[in-house]
Amino acid sequence: MNAVPGKPTGTPPNEITPPELAYLATIDVEVEAPIMIGNTVDGLRKIVPIRGGRVTGPELNGTVLDAGADFQQYPIDTVAYLAADYVLKTDDGHHVLVENRALRTGSTSDLNKLMNGEHVDPERIYFRCVPRLSADRSGPYAWMSEVLFIGSGVRSPNGVRIDISQVL
Repeated sequence: MNAVPGKPTGTPPNEITPPELAYLATIDVEVEAPIMIGNTVDGLRKIVPIRGGRVTGPELNGTVLDAGADFQQYPIDTVAYLAADYVLKTDDGHHVLVENRALRTGSTSDLNKLMNGEHVDPERIYFRCVPRLSADRSGPYAWMSEVLFIGSGVRSPNGVRIDISQVL
């Protein structure tokens, strides 16, 4: 069997249980226009202010506070490294810090369209993330600091939608 570049092949040894996923929630983040830093030694840099939104799911519901930003780095024209830090306020009054690290890749044309606020078919963009969720150690969401999460995202002209799953 020929390996496809970027696609793992084979199966792990039987003595290790492969991870499974359990859906946690969807976060819809509202953003403002980017603040352009420019072409730096690290590539194109910009900051996208996070201004609100909503989180909904079986394990987590609330609002995205106007408290955060997405720090973006484009080392080449087909790759974006994203580092978004923001705060959720749950419907029961607790705060959850989201520190999300993501990779978004696509063609030069598609990423340029996204950067210009145009719609691009989500199937044409690879957008995966690893959100770290933290909450007060004495509260009901403390367990989130003790597990891993992964997600898939979609960028729209006005925001970002991320589906987050817990790695079991």
